[in-house]
Parts: sequence; C-alpha cells; structure tokens
Amino acid sequence: MKKIQRLEMVDISKSFHGIPANKNINLHVESGEVLGLLGENGAGKTTLMNILYGLYQPDSGDIRINGKNIRIHNPLESISHGIGMVHQHFMLVQNHSVIENIALGYKDTPFFFPKVSIRKKVEAFSKEFNFSIDFEKKIWQLSAGEQQRVEIIKALLNGADVLILDEPTSVLTPQEIAELFSILEAMKKNGHMIIFISHKLDEITQICDRVTVLKKGEIVGHADTSDTDKKALARMMVGRDVIFNINKEKIERGKKVLTVDRVNILGDKGNMAVKDISFSLYRNEIFGIAGVAGNGQRELAETITGIREAESGEILISDKDITNKSPRHIYDEGVSHVPEERIRFGIAPGLHLYDNAILKQHHLDKFSKRMFIRYPRVKDHAKALVKDFKVAAHTINTEIKNLSGGNIQKLILGRETSDQPALLVASHPTYGLDVGATEYLRKQLLDLRRQGSAILLFSEDLEEIFELCDRVAVIFDGEFTGILDADDPRLCDIGMLMAGTKRIDIQDTP
Repeated sequence: MKKIQRLEMVDISKSFHGIPANKNINLHVESGEVLGLLGENGAGKTTLMNILYGLYQPDSGDIRINGKNIRIHNPLESISHGIGMVHQHFMLVQNHSVIENIALGYKDTPFFFPKVSIRKKVEAFSKEFNFSIDFEKKIWQLSAGEQQRVEIIKALLNGADVLILDEPTSVLTPQEIAELFSILEAMKKNGHMIIFISHKLDEITQICDRVTVLKKGEIVGHADTSDTDKKALARMMVGRDVIFNINKEKIERGKKVLTVDRVNILGDKGNMAVKDISFSLYRNEIFGIAGVAGNGQRELAETITGIREAESGEILISDKDITNKSPRHIYDEGVSHVPEERIRFGIAPGLHLYDNAILKQHHLDKFSKRMFIRYPRVKDHAKALVKDFKVAAHTINTEIKNLSGGNIQKLILGRETSDQPALLVASHPTYGLDVGATEYLRKQLLDLRRQGSAILLFSEDLEEIFELCDRVAVIFDGEFTGILDADDPRLCDIGMLMAGTKRIDIQDTP
C-alpha cells in the first residue's frame, strides 16, 4: 500500500434524524503534520472523525487519499487504507495482557502462536518511538498513559499513516502527557499524520502545526498555531472572549457540613483503596482533593454518596450519620453528586432528557402526586435546565444517550445543583468540556459556594484546583499527604505530594 502523503475530507455532511451534525466540512492534513480539531461540545468533531474511521457513513462529500477518492464503509476498511483511531475510552480487554490485546487487534495475527510471531514487530515499534511498557502485564494493571500507548501500538502495527486521537490527554498525568507529546513528535519526524481532538487550548498550541475550529457542525476558522494564541482560538470557538482566570472572592466559612472520620474503603480488587482518612468541610467552602487517578479518589466519592460501602469509620452530614446509607437517603439529607463515571452513575441512557432531568428527584412533591409523575412540571424543569446550563439539545424529548459527553455533563450539573444542596460532591466536573462551558461551570461552583453550599471537588486539573478551592488535600495511595490552604506556599511542592515523595503534617481532623 502506498504511503499517505495527503488526506482530504471534502464537503462532508452528516445528519441524525434530520438534525445536522456536520455541514460541508473541508479539511486536509499533510505528511509529518499534526492537525488540531477544536470546538465546543456537540460541535461535530467526533462525528467527523467517526466518518473518517468508518463508524459512520457521510450523507454527502468525499474522502481523498493522495488525491484519489475512496469509500470507507467500516473501521476495517479505514485500517486497510492506513487510518487508525485511538478513542477517548480505550478499546482494550482488561483481563488480557498487553501482547494479547495487540495480537487481538492486529489484522495479520496468525492462528498458531500469535504472541510469539508479533512480539518482534511490537518490540521494534516500542524502540522506534520510545514506548516504555511491560508486554506481559494485564491491561488492568496499567496506568491510563500505558493503556493509551497500547492503543497507539495497535494502530501503528496495522500500518496507520494517519492517527486520530480523540481527547488523548483527558485521563493522563502531566508526566504522561509529556511522554505522549514526545511520541507524537517522533511520529511526525517519521512522516505520520496526526489529527488531535482536544478542548485544551494550551495543548493545541503546543503540539499542533495547524488547527481547524468547528462550531455547530460547521468550520468557523483555520489557523497556523505559530500565528495565533489561545485567546484568539477561544474567541473563534465560543464566539466571544473567554475569561481564563476567574476571581474568587474571600468568604468566611460557615458551619460544618461534612465530617469524615478515620474512614477505610476497599477497592474493586479487594485492596484497601482509602486508608484512615479524616477531614471536615464547611459551608461557603470548596475543598479540593488533588491526585493522580487511581489513588482512592473515586472510592472516597462513591462512599460519601452511598454508591460504595466503607469498611470502617464514620461519615456525618450536619452531625447526622450517613455512613453506608443508600444514595436516596443521602440525597434526601442534602448531598448531590456529579459522578466521575457520568454514563454509568449519572444518567439512564435510554430515557429521555426530561426523565434524566429529575433522576433522584422524581419522588419530590413538585414532580409527583399520588405516585404519578407530573410531566408538565418535569418538562418545564428540563427546559429551564437546558436553557440555564446551555445544554446543546434540539429537544428535551431526545434520548440522553444521543447528546455529546460534555452536554450530558452540563445537564447532570444543572440537575444536581438546582435545589441548592448542602453538599455537592463533584468528581472531575469539567472533564470533556470546552473552554466556554468550563468557564461557565466554574462560575456556577463559585456561585454555589457564595450561596452557602459546601463543595467537595475531585479534580486532576491543577489549574482548576488552584482557581476554585479554599483548601486542598493531596491524596496518594489512599492517604492524604497534606491538607493546605489554597494560598499556602508549600503547595508549590504539590507534584512531590501527589507522587508520595513528600508529606506535610495534617492538622485537619474532625
């Protein structure tokens, strides 16, 4: 197969149920180039790349390789043409080893001794692009960055000249992001083309040669990254100037809302994921928990909100014991939750948007009477959430699974904050959101704080932690390595605290 020198998408259009997702899209990428694809949630970026990868068929338009029109009916044909894709959620078999997953995804894997026959090829790719990975480890034993490298090896082994990366840094640590960018630079030098979908403007300007900006399914601009900056890109993408540094006013904290006392929690694999953690949280306060993914954040959030049971310890809301109570009971005590796994715990995918707008609230008097749902009120409430939180949905009658991930997140946040909760547990609330939506959502969290709510914020975005939080706890291996005020100069060592190489005496106990 001839190596791809130029890839073009010409006048691509795609609609779903009569609603346009892409309208007359034109873009191209050249050998040895990284093209950034930027746009708000629901702008059509992933739809466009799914067309290129053969997951969707365009309603009209052409795909050209080296000037020749081609038709791509499925991902196998896309791979055969030299196009690979690393999805936002990795497509790996968790209980299989790295080499087994690569063999499963390789089109030329032989029936007999598959691991033996492809190991040399995999080792050659690893050496060429400086991958650091143990081929015998199971996927569940790998970090997110290592799993991503497995996906990239799978694509390269299948002969990908064009690599599509969909939100590739969303689950990576800063060190893993640096390693990914080093790999991409090596791929550029080797003549590969990369299409890089991201909401993170700093990354777009750092790694991409050019950027194409989409808005409501149409291209609104192109730019060379050397000739632009993130403010100009944000203005192109959102249609107005975006505030990147939100001013947080000083507020005296109020009464104690949450008490966590010597809590221990088991993880999914039977390990102790949270070890003897204690802290308190007050009205008018945002308490941030920073750390690399997989250090007990998810288990702690799930236990406070009733999804997971604690092995020992005590959790109190305004002096009421909620330890190991049901999510319904905890919600009725004034605790709302924006979950990390929004699809699994945040929505019912097959239900309409308006049904999802009242999950956990359907039993309240304002939405039901004598066991019957008051649907006119429910739909009015859903319309208000869609308007107030700028959810891009053509109708509240659509199934929630048809919305983009960012718009699902905005609806969840609107639902969980609509009744002014005593405590909001927010896990990665801006994950997958564009800059405009992120700015809006962070302002909403600060408004909640001003109105008297307590907010427990789990985030791997250090900029978000520093911008929003009054106090910051750093977690490593299920333990707090420090709890500091946001303006404490010792937070400059947050990297060492996150890595567990430094600890600060913790004064905050219930």
